[in-house]
Amino acid sequence: MTQPFELPHFYMPYPARLNPHVDEARAHSTAWAREMGMLEGSGIWEQSDLEAHDYGLLCAYTHPECDAPALSLITDWYVWVFFFDDHFLDMYKRTQDRAAGKAHLDRLALFMPMDLATPMPEPENPVEAGLADLWTRTVPAMSAGWRRRFAVATEHLLNESMWELSNINEGRIANPVEYIEMRRKVGGAPWSAGLVEYARAEVPAAVAGTRPMRVLMETFSDAVHLRNDLFSYQREVGDEGELSNGVLVLETFFGCTTQEAADTVNDVLTSRLHQFEHTALTEVPALALERGLTPDEVADVAAYTQGLQDWQSGGHEWHMRSSRYMNENARSTNPWHGLTGPGTTAADVGALLASAGAERLRAYTHVPYQKVGPSLIPDLYMPFQVELCPHLPGARRRLVDWTHRTGILEEGVWDEDKLAAADLALCSAGLDPDATPEALDLSAAWLAWGTYGDDYYPLVFGHRRDLAAARLTTQRLAACMPVDGEEVPVVPANAMERALVDLWARTTAEMTPDQRRTLKDAVNVMTESWVWELSNQLQNRIPDPVDYLEMRRATFGSDLTMALCRMGHGPSVPPEVYRSGPVSALENAAVDYACLLNDVFSYQKEIEYEGEIHNSILVVQNFFGCDYPTALGVVHDLMTQRMRQFEHVVARELPVVYDDFDLSDEARGAMRTYVSDLQNWMAGILNWHSEVDRYKSAYLARRAHGFLPDRPPALPVS
Repeated sequence: MTQPFELPHFYMPYPARLNPHVDEARAHSTAWAREMGMLEGSGIWEQSDLEAHDYGLLCAYTHPECDAPALSLITDWYVWVFFFDDHFLDMYKRTQDRAAGKAHLDRLALFMPMDLATPMPEPENPVEAGLADLWTRTVPAMSAGWRRRFAVATEHLLNESMWELSNINEGRIANPVEYIEMRRKVGGAPWSAGLVEYARAEVPAAVAGTRPMRVLMETFSDAVHLRNDLFSYQREVGDEGELSNGVLVLETFFGCTTQEAADTVNDVLTSRLHQFEHTALTEVPALALERGLTPDEVADVAAYTQGLQDWQSGGHEWHMRSSRYMNENARSTNPWHGLTGPGTTAADVGALLASAGAERLRAYTHVPYQKVGPSLIPDLYMPFQVELCPHLPGARRRLVDWTHRTGILEEGVWDEDKLAAADLALCSAGLDPDATPEALDLSAAWLAWGTYGDDYYPLVFGHRRDLAAARLTTQRLAACMPVDGEEVPVVPANAMERALVDLWARTTAEMTPDQRRTLKDAVNVMTESWVWELSNQLQNRIPDPVDYLEMRRATFGSDLTMALCRMGHGPSVPPEVYRSGPVSALENAAVDYACLLNDVFSYQKEIEYEGEIHNSILVVQNFFGCDYPTALGVVHDLMTQRMRQFEHVVARELPVVYDDFDLSDEARGAMRTYVSDLQNWMAGILNWHSEVDRYKSAYLARRAHGFLPDRPPALPVS
């Protein structure tokens, strides 16, 4: 069969190495698979299938340094996960039997107890038998924190198979952002990262949940999955009728040829590897210092990072050799003219210095303050009507008083004219049209505080190139939000601190400590993301597209918005509903629409007047090497797709969630109200951007962003 496209020239800077215990792992895994019932008689595999796929070779390449028992155990895990995938395909995807597929997945969680003393049910099929055996053999060697992380990754890997099945049933191809997010879960690379910890070193608990470690895992995941999509396109799309493939997703989104889509997937893959390297070399060392890691903990982080690198190069080498994938005429990554010694298989010096090196350099060469003219506003798809709260006029007056009282208008960043140009009470009036005067005032004050902080960080710290002061400010802001009812441990020293202390007291008076903790985490995510933006600004580095969009949610304050929305709906909705895939997809689609909307309206303000680099249109221009109108078209199409995904989730996926969780009528009503809140949120944000002066060319020409001319800038407290 002719291949549907020519495999691209892959960027692979890490040499592939082979574990010497490969034959032992092969023999062990074959015997284990037969013992679990996965071979003859299973209806899924024969021994010849297992030998052809050669998962022992995969694990020997991806885990080159572990000993023989560890390699055998890890190989058993991979045999199990690939058997699960083929079993689920044959039993549930091909038959499109969603109910039976869900019942199968629900039982698997019972075979991963946190405490091994908890009894497991009797396995009823090879998938259950294999998971029960592997869990029992693996978790005693790992911490409780690792067990929780690995169990979550395994459940995501299993449960998101339902998302793929639902899309197959509907003939629906995901949009690019949705695909990247869901592929991480169903593709299993976060799960693979957990096994890297088992093989090399467990990530210290002090840093396991931080952005740098998350980005290492996510960039690793994205690169692994996109590489797999390129090699598996022919089998998945051509033979299995699979719709969850990155090449197909981009082929559909851009309306381009399969070859063009494959080349673009490879460009994204390369960008994710560059992001991995950037994070490992800049953010991880800073994190180790900030968290005070011991030398042994630093060594563990380094070993884990190298383990992820080994997986990348080893996984690539296996794809080049396995009969499971399309690899005919694949171009070698070896530049050494036939040499096959250690360290030569993946060190493509030519590619590194040519195309990949040029792409990496391009991210740092943007010239700021270029004249771009008025922002171009396309015809934006908005299916929801805006309604405004009738208490808006009073809220406007009271917001001016509050910003004076807290000092926001006295620090050289804002004055009444800039506050009026932002008209944040108008935004609040659209977000919550049924708000009481008190609730509207509180919402407007939160928006004013967040918008002021977003202006303050780059203006004050960026101009001074003072990342240390920004970090100190962020730490002090976190201290302004006590969760157990104690006194604020710092004396507010500037407007941001005074305003936050006031907002915190008014917002959390009736909250439980857990609710306060959730809200504090949401605020911290936003303020810490401002430091991330500042770090990029100081490096003049345009972010990787995927990293940009995911961090954009944080800089936009979406976690804060969602936390406040959820807390208004009472306890009738179980927390696990909010954690479910469809609800997360609903929220992310809404937030991405709003974030991209802001980038469209603020393009001139940010690029021409502020020298900003954090704008999705600029990110697309940089990545594709295209002009402003072309990049705007890509962002506009993505906005439309995210809104249509929001509508799809509401119409097709949420009813299934309600049934799956057997929600009461009260809980279903609360969720419908939550959906309505998100609809108001998006419509209100579009109305606000369309009406206010903050982004309009005439206002920008009169009030170019900068310190107020009649007062010196306020300096942060040291």
